Amino acid sequence: MTRKILLGSLIIFSLMSGPVIGAEPGSSKPAIPEELTDAWERFQRVVQDWGGRLRERFSARESREERPLITLMLNNRDRLGLSADQVHKLEQLRDNFQRQSIRNDAELRIVEIDIAELLDHESVEMTKVEAKIREGERLRADLRIARIRAIEQAKSQLNAEQKKKLQELIAEPRTGRSPRGGLNPPAKE
Repeated sequence: MTRKILLGSLIIFSLMSGPVIGAEPGSSKPAIPEELTDAWERFQRVVQDWGGRLRERFSARESREERPLITLMLNNRDRLGLSADQVHKLEQLRDNFQRQSIRNDAELRIVEIDIAELLDHESVEMTKVEAKIREGERLRADLRIARIRAIEQAKSQLNAEQKKKLQELIAEPRTGRSPRGGLNPPAKE
């Protein structure tokens, strides 16, 4: 009985995988249109870019510069003894930086799409590609500078004792992520 089932399934699979009887061998069309192939390649590049961003976001290594210090200050407002006015100013600094970061990220994505489009041509215009790459790096540098500026402005809101407590907080090993930790990419405060 099992031999008959095995033999029957083998025959069915061989018929399904074999060539169609009566089909002309030279008239077959490509299984996937060229436009779809191009779209698939672009999709793969986007997924790879996102994968790199996710690795950066969730990697175990975290430099001092990447720590969200304003969020750390706000999450430890009681420990630092922040006043309501200080909390309001810190939230405002963080929110302004996040807005700027979102705008910057959108511009950077557009630049990456432009680069991909320039590279899709048979002959690549190097001057245009180079200009777009430099534009993308400028956007990254501008965001990094803006982040450091926001952190320094936040630190200036603290008094000497609060700054000392902040340094102690920074020195503590991180045991887990904050409740909002998954929402903020590394460039966010």
